[in-house]
Amino acid sequence: MSNPSRRGRERAATDQDIRRTARALLVEQGPEAVTLRAIARELGITAPALYRYYGSRDDLVEHLRSDVVADLAAELAEDIAQLPSEGALQLFAICKGFRRWALAHTKEFTLVFASPATLGGSRLDEPFGRIFLAAAGRVLAMHDLVTPSDDVVPAELRDDLTSFQAELLAVLKESGATFPLEKLDLGVTYLMIQFWARLYGHVTLEVFGNYPIPFSKPDVLFDAMLADLAGEIGLTTG
Repeated sequence: MSNPSRRGRERAATDQDIRRTARALLVEQGPEAVTLRAIARELGITAPALYRYYGSRDDLVEHLRSDVVADLAAELAEDIAQLPSEGALQLFAICKGFRRWALAHTKEFTLVFASPATLGGSRLDEPFGRIFLAAAGRVLAMHDLVTPSDDVVPAELRDDLTSFQAELLAVLKESGATFPLEKLDLGVTYLMIQFWARLYGHVTLEVFGNYPIPFSKPDVLFDAMLADLAGEIGLTTG
């Protein structure tokens, strides 16, 4: 059978083909390799044919990023499916699963959590944010945590934290988490930001090999960090 014409191949290139090719380039070479020209070359079509589906590279990368975040959330949901729903065990399983995924998918981690265009990580209303916050909401509802009082929150941060607090409440409600709304004060909001910053910072250092000294047992270091975080708020990771 003869090879299809270029026009035929262009018609045959689907959105699924494009995303699959973009994901392969991401995994093999990193975010910078994901360009419309490279995808077109892999598919044997012209770059303008891709504009039927995506208006720009940024548009394509945003869809690819969403696919990666959805896959991460699905993996974490499977991790916690059989755990008690009281929240703490699920929350720390999610933290450990996030690290495991990041180390196994460094290029995807770079795209979602460390690329300049997406710096700051997954958004709260995306699948990863929702699964993380749902577990956090159950922890807030079912445990008496040791949390900062509002008066220890730096005055310069209060406006930003108040805006973030409103966003947290909206996402927690959508996630189905039920907890006393008064528990999510500025002190708890401040704590949640610090918790994520320490988790994200630790994982990022490990993914990019930027620890100040090499560790022969990085799992122990990560578990100790989680235990410290848990202890500070009156929980255990076991």
